Amino acid sequence: MSIGHTLLGLLESGPRHGYDLKRAFDEKFGHDRPLHYGQVYSTMSRLLKNGLVEVDGIEPGGGPERKRYAITDAGITDVQRWLATPEKPEPYLQSTLYTKVVLALLTRRDAADILDTQRAEHLRMMRILTDRKRKGDLADQLICDHALFHLEADLRWLELTAARLDKLAEVVVK
Repeated sequence: MSIGHTLLGLLESGPRHGYDLKRAFDEKFGHDRPLHYGQVYSTMSRLLKNGLVEVDGIEPGGGPERKRYAITDAGITDVQRWLATPEKPEPYLQSTLYTKVVLALLTRRDAADILDTQRAEHLRMMRILTDRKRKGDLADQLICDHALFHLEADLRWLELTAARLDKLAEVVVK
């Protein structure tokens, strides 16, 4: 996720302080990974330097001065371009799990055990996500569906690989 573009998009509804941006980000997108304040302020500093935001006001506070940021026309154009650009699909051609299976075969370890352990971990995570989905709002449901569909694809790969372990061992352990 592009944090900079997300913060810019949040600014389109009106100027905000860094604290308010962090809170809005965490509420909408950061359920599992909230932003650190330092990340917000370093991102805003970069966006300011690049002309995508401007300081709309400065207010004294109990600590450092509070800057209120506003998106510029260039920032709006940048967000529009980012939203219109499709994300590159992740082909997962450098899979850590595949590497573990091959290394297990190369070192005469039980690759089926690795697949079984991973299957159990995937199923555990799917139960957690299904519970979260059942209790969550629409945004949570959609996020969980996305993750669940990926985990289901991984499970299909685990089953397919388990069924082909003997053939893979013939190819790998020459």
